[in-house]
Amino acid sequence: MNWFIYTLLAAFTAALTTLFAKLGMKEVNSNLATAVRTTIALIFIWGIVFLKGVHKQVLSIPQSSLLPLILCGVASGFSMLFYYKALQLGNASQVAPLDKLSLLITIILAIFILKEKVSLSIIFGAVLMSLGAILIGFGK
Repeated sequence: MNWFIYTLLAAFTAALTTLFAKLGMKEVNSNLATAVRTTIALIFIWGIVFLKGVHKQVLSIPQSSLLPLILCGVASGFSMLFYYKALQLGNASQVAPLDKLSLLITIILAIFILKEKVSLSIIFGAVLMSLGAILIGFGK
């Protein structure tokens, strides 16, 4: 499979995650719900790592990759905590689109930090998607 198929699968499973989270947090603190979800994800992902046999590579992770991966985990943890709290307080149909404003932030950071080149169509598309997310998120 190519990157596009994996992207569609990621989008679909992310949508399921939002729906299941909203259903599961009716009477549960958002931080506790995040912890339960993260624990299950941790067990599931490590299971796949062991199943595929790549657990043997853990000690050979380059130092140059370790700090960014640690920071990724911290950022991901904060993202999940904030997302679940927003989901507990708001409607999934509004929270999920506004969460996708991360697209615009990612593109901006990719330009400045990763030195990625972006085309006018990428900028235009990101602006349109962001406007759409704002319209959906604040629509009544």
